[in-house]
Amino acid sequence: MYYPEPIENLIINLMKLPGIGRKTATRLAFFLLNSDESYISELSRSLTDIKDKIRLCSVCYNLTEKDPCQICSDERRDRDTLCVVEEPSHMMVIEASYPNRYRYHILHGVINPLDGIGPDDIHINELKLRIEKENIKEIIVATNPNIEGNTTAHYISEILKGSQVRITRIAFGIPIGGDIIYTDSQTIKSSIENRKDL
Repeated sequence: MYYPEPIENLIINLMKLPGIGRKTATRLAFFLLNSDESYISELSRSLTDIKDKIRLCSVCYNLTEKDPCQICSDERRDRDTLCVVEEPSHMMVIEASYPNRYRYHILHGVINPLDGIGPDDIHINELKLRIEKENIKEIIVATNPNIEGNTTAHYISEILKGSQVRITRIAFGIPIGGDIIYTDSQTIKSSIENRKDL
């Protein structure tokens, strides 16, 4: 069954969101159709704002409105240690377990030759430059414990061989093949506290 063109277009666009099939997209479309005009305007403004106002921090590559981001600007944080993560959402999980403690470097991906993603496609070169510039003493590699995350961690340890920086890897309290975003705070805490040298 197909609906009038504006509704059908909305359903098709909602189906482009991850995990949204036609049934859910249809339900959401009718929810929006029956919503107050003020809510639709607010939702529309929110969608426009994330494209117009959000950018990457020039220091850590976090999502931010201000550059440098709030975390990089926080002088209370440990200046000697960087926690390296795959995505901004992973940083938020670690930050929830250790508020105001670490500074971060966000790679925006992992090395994955099968998908054509190499070291130059993520922020590894910027990490190396940052370590030298900021005189970092330790990096905690907090990539997911899967093939791509382990490959990325190994690559980082290889390019930093011979440097004075201590390279640690989060312990595997996170299940192999798991994803940091779905891990509870206690497991994240245990993984960070039991990290090991690479």
